[in-house]
Amino acid sequence: SEYSGETLHGPAYGPTSHSTAAASTPSSSSAFRHVVPSRQIVERQPRMLDFRVEYRDRNVDVVLEDSSTVGDIKHILENELQIPASKMLLKGWKTGDVDDSTVLKTLHLPKNNSLYVLTPDLPPSSSSHSGVLQESLNQNFMLIVTHREVQREYNLNFSGSSTIQEVKRNVYDLTSIPVRHQLWEGWPPSATDDSMTLAVSGLTFPCHRLTVGRRSSPVQTREQSEEQCTDVHMVSDSDGDDFEDATEFGVDDGEMFGVASSALRKSPMMPENAENEGDALLQFTAEFSSRYGDCHPVYFIGSLEAAFQEAFYGKARDRKLLAIYLHHDESVLTNVFCSQMLCAESIVSYLSQNFITWAWDMTKEANRARFLTMCTRHFGSVVAQTIRTQKTDQFPLFLIIMGKRSSNEVLNVIQGNTTVDELMMRLMAAMEIFSAQQQEDIKDEDEREARENVKREQDEAYRISLEADRAKREAQEREMAEQFRLEQIRKEQEEEREAIRLSLEQSLPPEPKEESTESVSKLRIRTPSGEFFERRFLASSKLQVVFDFVASKGYPWEEYKLLGTFPRRDVTQLDPNKSLLEVKLFPQETLFLEAKE
Repeated sequence: SEYSGETLHGPAYGPTSHSTAAASTPSSSSAFRHVVPSRQIVERQPRMLDFRVEYRDRNVDVVLEDSSTVGDIKHILENELQIPASKMLLKGWKTGDVDDSTVLKTLHLPKNNSLYVLTPDLPPSSSSHSGVLQESLNQNFMLIVTHREVQREYNLNFSGSSTIQEVKRNVYDLTSIPVRHQLWEGWPPSATDDSMTLAVSGLTFPCHRLTVGRRSSPVQTREQSEEQCTDVHMVSDSDGDDFEDATEFGVDDGEMFGVASSALRKSPMMPENAENEGDALLQFTAEFSSRYGDCHPVYFIGSLEAAFQEAFYGKARDRKLLAIYLHHDESVLTNVFCSQMLCAESIVSYLSQNFITWAWDMTKEANRARFLTMCTRHFGSVVAQTIRTQKTDQFPLFLIIMGKRSSNEVLNVIQGNTTVDELMMRLMAAMEIFSAQQQEDIKDEDEREARENVKREQDEAYRISLEADRAKREAQEREMAEQFRLEQIRKEQEEEREAIRLSLEQSLPPEPKEESTESVSKLRIRTPSGEFFERRFLASSKLQVVFDFVASKGYPWEEYKLLGTFPRRDVTQLDPNKSLLEVKLFPQETLFLEAKE
């Protein structure tokens, strides 16, 4: 049958190494002893298999050759039960994956088999017995199994659809007692067939106590010896019990399957005294994939500090929980936990979405001491002491870590003795705590970013204001400097003009008196502002003297024109070396000044 996701059992080696016990164990054992040492090849005759198929309140007997397929059984049941084959789920197989195309002889089945049909897509029957059975198949049973010789107790979870044979095989994985050597106490009287499901076996729900011990190997009887000769072909169909005891006959498991026994030894998950944690994690991941397949959590490659950075120190929305998986090869629970828990698709998917997963191997003492040192540094001595006191068979451990502002908090320490459902529930419970804290962190981060944005905006506005003030101040300073420069130029020009005016005024010949005996010309000059000034000149004086006089009054001839009235003429265009008499500014004349354009 298919293992339930909630079942805790030992290492699953597949149907070729640990198959279900056959009904004719002595016969199979005898045939095994006859064939394996001599490597005889016997022509195999068609073998008939009997199936009792249970569906609700009906039982159907089916007989087929082992060359038939699972689909052939469904077609027979389709006629008997009037149920479409596509709606059937045929359960109760004692091996792994089974589909309609599976050939029966590849399953190594015993002659007599019990199966049951589930039809989840069809409405339930009105029969109360059918409803109770279906409900029992979906229930989980807790089996408290005591190993008599070592006085050790195991709490094992199985679904109601698991068989008694599956329980015994799992106990073999935990106790190393082969199924044929297991001596049980506590099974209900109705549990007469190992192929029977727990739901119909009469177990007490939800918990049932059992005791198991080892009994000595049975002595071969004469009948078994005879069967050895007549049923040699059963070797290929023998169940896992024969293979479990192969070493009793001097045959190593590896030799029996054509594989050297050294190849079955496991390589260490992690090198001892690994200097680089990243390299150690690379080897851990490769070895984990080699043992348990590629469907497993994505382990963070790097140091524990780097895993902290990745999980805790990004933005609040991007943070995750940190899951630390602590492996131990010497624990009896390790193979079960890895193959059934860590490699379950639901667990792998949930971890990849919500966790950063980091791993470490505690098998070697040096690696164990190194992790405890890291644990003390990051989580404190209390957590380190908790891990230090864990016994080997309590491993593997799963630590759920949540990053906080001041320290890292260990939310949960999950031991290896758990189920997929319980592991998922504890991961989800940790996520609820983390999500609540994350929402607070996101709120605080958003508020802090809002405050920082406001501060940045204020700082930017203040900076722009300062820039504007500085630009305004610099413009004012430039304007003042320019005004000062222009004022200086103006003053210099005025001073220069004043100096020129004074120089011209001093160079003018003295004004002749009215009673002078020489010819005198009297000039009356009107300024642009309407004022008049008069002066007498000798008629023999040059016109330049008049220009100098006008300039000495502040009207240089480079800037002003001196115009006559009748006739209107521009005196400044005349030859300045000519006398006033020659330019007809005698005996008197009225002139006016006009600024040049």
